[in-house]
Amino acid sequence: MTNTTPFPAIPGLAFKAPELPGAGRVLTRDALEFVVALQRAFSPRREELLARRKEVQARIDSGVFPDFLPETKKVRESEWTVAPIPKDLLDRRVEITGPVDRKMIINALNSGASVFMADFEDSNSPTWENCVLGQANLTDAIDRTISFEGPEGKKYRLNETTATLFVRPRGWHLSERHVLLDGKPLSASLFDFGLFFFHNARRLVAKGTAPYFYLPKLESHLEARLWNDVFVMAQERLGVPKGTIRATVLIETILASFEMDEILWELRDHSAGLNCGRWDYIFSVIKKFSRFPECVFPDRALVTMDKAFLKAYVDLLIGTCHRRGIHAMGGMAAQIPIKGDEEANRAAMSKVEADKLREVKAGHDGTWVAHPGLVPVAKRIFDEGMAGPNQIATKRPDVSVARADLLSIPPGTITEKGLRHNVNVGILYLEAWLRGSGCVPLYNLMEDAATAEISRSQVWQWVHHEKALDDGRKVTVALYEKIRDEELASIRARVGEADWAAGRFALAAKLFSEMISAPRIPEFLTLPAYDALMSLETVG
Repeated sequence: MTNTTPFPAIPGLAFKAPELPGAGRVLTRDALEFVVALQRAFSPRREELLARRKEVQARIDSGVFPDFLPETKKVRESEWTVAPIPKDLLDRRVEITGPVDRKMIINALNSGASVFMADFEDSNSPTWENCVLGQANLTDAIDRTISFEGPEGKKYRLNETTATLFVRPRGWHLSERHVLLDGKPLSASLFDFGLFFFHNARRLVAKGTAPYFYLPKLESHLEARLWNDVFVMAQERLGVPKGTIRATVLIETILASFEMDEILWELRDHSAGLNCGRWDYIFSVIKKFSRFPECVFPDRALVTMDKAFLKAYVDLLIGTCHRRGIHAMGGMAAQIPIKGDEEANRAAMSKVEADKLREVKAGHDGTWVAHPGLVPVAKRIFDEGMAGPNQIATKRPDVSVARADLLSIPPGTITEKGLRHNVNVGILYLEAWLRGSGCVPLYNLMEDAATAEISRSQVWQWVHHEKALDDGRKVTVALYEKIRDEELASIRARVGEADWAAGRFALAAKLFSEMISAPRIPEFLTLPAYDALMSLETVG
């Protein structure tokens, strides 16, 4: 890689990054020294917690499944609440999410949603350009100087009224390998958080809001405690009052579902509630129990939110949050508007309406959508079903969720259609990710890393346990490879030779197949894919 961008010389810090015009306004000396301070303070604990994840997984593999923690029983049973809710977070009925490119930021902030979650994680491919210039884009949005002109000449500007901004940094498990400190990659979490907080915390406070975050992929309250300590140090160093930061934790791992009270307790001065990160949650259950044939899931389309283990998770999250005086946010509607087919579009919107109606009736205080066109649909459902700004006063004393409820694997069949869909979507998503796009519309759904994780983890399960399709055939490596090759031929015919040659389909298929053939299910598809992404940046 070239190193021609004029990075500040900071002891111990080195860059393996391509030349990037405009990076200098983000990677200032003061900002990088702030990130380095966070890294030096918290990297050892991060590494310990990642090692602990492996120890927990080893216990699960030996047959010791998760349960509510006896040592934190007092936290669960005692009465307490988190810090009072800031005024601009009282009403979060519709939240839109998406990556940090300029057009998306403008459209999302203008969408009519209550909140826009700008995403450095699952809907962002972590190219150097995306991660660094995404930071510049967000600062421009906060300063209201952001603009964009499309290739057709259409100009985009911010409306007078915009959504409240949240930012999702990458998870604890990810590294930012473009930047090394003492020869080791930085934590991607601290890189994303640190740059955004340093450049924008005071800007946001001056505008009457504050730095708000979503925290992904947590597996324990100890990982929440680490984030809380990061917040405390960051606020102290910039002279920002403690409690200015607020963070919503995505409950998107099966382990975190057993520690919801504890996670809120650790973040109680900085909490903005919990969110049902449903797609990653499904993936987490598949992955954590991947060695057990009795834990194999049916077709992805059959794993719906009314299934016992998902309903239990939703009820527990709502009951927990409301008891602690904070928001319980619903999950993502992955549908997108379908142009040119009114009947198909009506069917898609009906699914969104049904999903949001289920959420508001269950007691959620808001919901997620992936496309601006869905904001009015979701907002109408929540406006009709939620009289006030939220439903936190509804405490759900009826909720009683046991360990067995959270561990109930949904029944159902596995079909060739489901297998083909997983292979097709998994490869197409990876191909787009390798080209720098982490949020991809496929077959009238918005796919991101979470939905792609379900696709590849299901195929791994079915192949390694040789599960039977509904027609009796076993899902073997040979059957997978046959279907993969057929799906690749179908994709090639559909995209045409020019786009096929310009794309990265062969590399995506190779990565997907390597993950399927791995003896143990790979932890995250973004880890081997990041290796490939770094190599691609090196060669061009």
